[in-house]
Amino acid sequence: MKLLAAGLLMALTALAQITAQPAGEKLAPYYPTPDTIVERMLELGQLKPGEKMFDLGSGDGRIVIMAARKYNADATGVELDTDLYLSSQAKIRKLGIEKTARIIHGDILTQNYSAANLITVYLLPESNIKARPILESQLKKGTRIVAHDFGIGGWTPVKTVTIPDDGEGRSHTLFLYVR
Repeated sequence: MKLLAAGLLMALTALAQITAQPAGEKLAPYYPTPDTIVERMLELGQLKPGEKMFDLGSGDGRIVIMAARKYNADATGVELDTDLYLSSQAKIRKLGIEKTARIIHGDILTQNYSAANLITVYLLPESNIKARPILESQLKKGTRIVAHDFGIGGWTPVKTVTIPDDGEGRSHTLFLYVR
């Protein structure tokens, strides 16, 4: 009986650790990027097969999933929200792409992006400014960053693309930066 109780306690502790909300500040509300814009972001970032990409604040995982499936990239999302993390991980498992797509359940401001070839981000302007010092200190020369709707304050984009209609009647602006 004691062994059963100890095993149950260990299982519940492990489950609590998996589903617990990690420490960190929520840097943007969840607002899904239309698939047409996801594709344009990855095209603008010139994502190539085998490249390492990170999506900061990955939401439901749609950018990570498209990067892995369509572009054959090694795609990682970082998501603070537990429900979005679990949902996107479940989609990745269902699609069978765990070798090339994954979601880190954590704070985007505490991750290591030094391996990145491409970073995608859809955060609020003040959140982009908070992420900027981490990206400046970690990204290698030539890393591409695509920001959706809000530029990264203090950086000058090498290209800006305006999409007047995403198919749902909303316009978008994409900013390409190269470190």
